[in-house]
Amino acid sequence: MPQNIRNVAIIAHVDHGKTTLVDGLLRQTGTFGDHEAVADCVMDSNELERERGITILAKNTVVSYQGTRINIIDTPGHADFGGEVERVLSMADGVLLLVDAAEGPMPQTRFVLQKAFAHHLKPIVVVNKIDKADARPQEVVNEVFDLFIDLDADEEALEFPVFYGSGRQGWMTTDLEAAKAGGEGKDLETLFEAIVAHIPAPTDDPEEPLQFRVTTLDWSDYVGRIAIGRVHRGRVRPGDRLVHLSRHGRQQEVTARGVYRFVGLSREEGSEVEAGDLCGIYGVEDIEIGDTLAATERPEAMPVIAIDEPTMTIVMRVNDSPFAGRDGGRFLTSRHLRERLEKELRVNVALRVEQGATADSFRLSGRGVMHLGFLLETMRREGYEFGVGKPQVLFKEVDGQKQEPIEYLTVDAPADACGKVIEILGTRKAELLKMEPKGTFTRVEFTVPARGLIGVRSRVLNATGGQATMHHVFHGYGPHRGPIEERVAGVLISMSQGNVTFYALDNLRDRGQFFVPEGTTVYEGMIVGEHCKDNDLVVNIVREKKATNIRSSTKEAFVKLPPPREFNVEDALEYVAEDEVVEITATNVRLRKVDLKETDRKRKERNRETV
Repeated sequence: MPQNIRNVAIIAHVDHGKTTLVDGLLRQTGTFGDHEAVADCVMDSNELERERGITILAKNTVVSYQGTRINIIDTPGHADFGGEVERVLSMADGVLLLVDAAEGPMPQTRFVLQKAFAHHLKPIVVVNKIDKADARPQEVVNEVFDLFIDLDADEEALEFPVFYGSGRQGWMTTDLEAAKAGGEGKDLETLFEAIVAHIPAPTDDPEEPLQFRVTTLDWSDYVGRIAIGRVHRGRVRPGDRLVHLSRHGRQQEVTARGVYRFVGLSREEGSEVEAGDLCGIYGVEDIEIGDTLAATERPEAMPVIAIDEPTMTIVMRVNDSPFAGRDGGRFLTSRHLRERLEKELRVNVALRVEQGATADSFRLSGRGVMHLGFLLETMRREGYEFGVGKPQVLFKEVDGQKQEPIEYLTVDAPADACGKVIEILGTRKAELLKMEPKGTFTRVEFTVPARGLIGVRSRVLNATGGQATMHHVFHGYGPHRGPIEERVAGVLISMSQGNVTFYALDNLRDRGQFFVPEGTTVYEGMIVGEHCKDNDLVVNIVREKKATNIRSSTKEAFVKLPPPREFNVEDALEYVAEDEVVEITATNVRLRKVDLKETDRKRKERNRETV
């Protein structure tokens, strides 16, 4: 059995310092040379991850400590990317549970930890950011213990070692009093020792016939598709004849043209990788996530990794707005969209794609608005252009009863604003579970229908002066909680095409808040703002001031218009109503009505009333 390998996953809530701690582990094991310039959060290699400061895609790296090879697996901290979490935990033998010393365990901590216990992984608890002014480490450890009890952790898991320190400063200690005094002269040595001593070595047998399960896919322009995973049994070498066992039941003999070993943040050609270690295998063209590669003399498939079902769906369609193709998009047709979605399905196991009601539309189902929004934003940056409708939750019928996805929501808000938060969420059919003070804030916890969360974030932020933080995680399916009020405000709709003028904005400023600045080109049916009342209003936002021969001081030099409200992809998805579309292009995110002409919208409204 391999005794010099440790496979450990790092799990944490968003922004609790997980990727920063990995930076420290890499630096203190000499992974980077003295000449290398290394960015912070080096594991967040994706552009969107760096922008948002969160881990979205699971990745792994290797450090060497006193002859022990430690495979570190960085997992996403958001429940919408649970498909990534469940795959990579199958490669680990233990976990580092990272918890913020002030915030304590959060809903997504619970989500990932629950998955870890389902895989019987041994935990090490790390209380990070001990240097924060509002740190409360002992209370946080007690909360972690309570969480372990809630999740039915076994006796062995409850005997977890605890470390206190700062991942950013690069030190950890088991002595709480020493941690409070600061990290001078300390490093991550004791944490490395605990990983080697507490995380069990793999029990996989290298003398058995090969068994390798694919958990991630990568691509190289030189060798093609690379299957990444853990060798659960036996050994694999370049040139080996193997059996490819598809998760769909197909079976065929293939050749492993090459094997990659992981070294630091990179990979290199290897001559052999044995059971218990992680590696990449190339040469198998049609391999997918969840497939097994096995020895020809004993072709046994491993269990397919169970992924939670999607809870939300959207309809993507070819962009048919008047400005289609004007924003530099290179991929505009349904064929382009279909090919890109088929490519995404190979690596995104939590995504489902079906043909829509028309030939140029597709129904995408995922784990939440963030999961779907990440895909849409990625496609936008790649040059794709399309329209997307309002997200819809996926209902189930159990024993004749309609059930819907329920989310566990945590809101940290100023104490004097909690009443407003409870009132807003009450209109969304949320049920209050508990309230407790957390320093100067109060933490309020709810269960709320997933459809009740669509568009609620902006209302909560407005009610709390932008100070509230919201986190939610899938709780399970529950009985349907009845109708929920939609967006309370109407929208301002452009009546014609042209450039937005200062004169028109100034005259319409009492009508509501605008989404477009002066000079923006708009078209008929495009949503340009939010009405101050509950009905939609068609406005002339391109109206120009009539020229006269009477001199006057320029009003524009003295009048300041409020800044327009900006939308990213996720904000727009949460904002739109049933009869509206988010137009996503390479350079713009626009909102529009499904029917651009006012006469068509009125006709549909009359038909609904007569029915």
